[in-house]
Amino acid sequence: MAVITISRGSATGGMLLAEGLSKALNYRIVRREDILQGTARFGIAAAKLEKYLFGPPTFSDDFKHDIRNYVAFFQAALCEYIHKGDVIYLGNVGHLLLRDIACVLGIRLIAPLDFRIRKLIEREKMTREHASAYIEKIDAQRRAWALFLYGIDWLDPSLYDLTINLENIQIDTAVDIAATAAKQNRLSETVQCFESFDNMLLASRTRAEFAADARMASYDIEVEADASTATVYLDGRLPSDLTQHAVSIAQSIPGVSKVDTSLLENIEPVA
Repeated sequence: MAVITISRGSATGGMLLAEGLSKALNYRIVRREDILQGTARFGIAAAKLEKYLFGPPTFSDDFKHDIRNYVAFFQAALCEYIHKGDVIYLGNVGHLLLRDIACVLGIRLIAPLDFRIRKLIEREKMTREHASAYIEKIDAQRRAWALFLYGIDWLDPSLYDLTINLENIQIDTAVDIAATAAKQNRLSETVQCFESFDNMLLASRTRAEFAADARMASYDIEVEADASTATVYLDGRLPSDLTQHAVSIAQSIPGVSKVDTSLLENIEPVA
């Protein structure tokens, strides 16, 4: 299992880099659209999920709660793709969703504004003015999302293992650079890396099932997992009459045999 995430602004050549790396390394490309389709089993329309996760963020309490559930769906679907083998994830803040896994290579692809404008004019037949406004809008939106979800500036270079600027580097050279870094990064595929991913996979499955359950969706329950002992740990505040329900949901998930509720605080059932 190896993962490359490519974060980029609009029209920076991200798909060209992903396709080149896929050919060089024999990794599968996973796009945002693929992950959205993978969330269908949770009973939410992909269009609605995309609107919440990639539209302009708002700051109402309902939105903040809903977004927690939708991120749970998205992360669980992303982990399921990774579980199947080596992948290149072409999508925003993928490296942040997977930041606890050491063997993820986070790449940031940048390009001059004029390069990006020309790409949009060629690809989308936009006018120069429309392309410039579109880039400004999408970049601002993505930055707002990273701040909203993680409290970080997604432009911070320290968040990435490798930043490639296409201003003076041809895409073939960029592919060679990234492929070399990816091969080196495979050295970090230690037992600890696989264990951390297995823990994330188990926890993400549990969070998503809670978010999809009508009785559990309104409660913010923290979930940690230890895949080596097949144990899920629950933390938060939950009505006592729902505790066993939560345990039953968690125990129905493949790989879970024990649910630790010692950190759950019981509250009065909702009338």
